[in-house]
Amino acid sequence: MSMENKENRGISRLIRAFWYSIDGLKAAWKNEEAFRLEIIAALLVIPAGLWLGTTATQRALLIGIYLIILITELINSAIEAIVDRMGPERHVLSGRAKDLGSAAVFVSIFAGVVVWGIIAYERVFA
Repeated sequence: MSMENKENRGISRLIRAFWYSIDGLKAAWKNEEAFRLEIIAALLVIPAGLWLGTTATQRALLIGIYLIILITELINSAIEAIVDRMGPERHVLSGRAKDLGSAAVFVSIFAGVVVWGIIAYERVFA
């Protein structure tokens, strides 16, 4: 085992992973407009989820599905960065990778609409 691997274990590894994650969030904020808009929307959506949900489970679902949208956006941004790193030329697989990432964001947003819709319907009509 190399010296570098010995130093990157246990709590030290967790601390470094934490800071890498913070760097990733900073990069997303700086470079991804969709992520910035979704974070700004979270300032409204999360309190709304706390209000709309009448049980802890509903609140967890409302907030959790929104966090899944953010997670999916981060993964999509990572895919786009990798594809863009490969070069500016168009390639069918590059386009497919970006389209699939975009589709994942779309599906996560659709799931959010479904969850929010069901819980809102139950709150209003039940």
